[in-house]
Amino acid sequence: MLLAEVVGSTAAIGYGLAAIGPGIGVGLVFSAYIQSTARQPESSRLTLPYVWIGFAVIEALALLGIAFGFIWASSPA
Repeated sequence: MLLAEVVGSTAAIGYGLAAIGPGIGVGLVFSAYIQSTARQPESSRLTLPYVWIGFAVIEALALLGIAFGFIWASSPA
């Protein structure tokens, strides 16, 4: 049996996989806004702030994920 050794930072691979979640989340937030605006156009101004709050929370979680990835990658094992 041949075992391969992983050389380099696995944090980059981990964050790359973890970025899938926020990407899907942002897509869901904006698709829900587009659908709600298509059903009730008069509510678009009312729901727009909630779209930006949801977008900001999702992106903040993604940035926390990359920050923790760098922190844990640089800590001695």
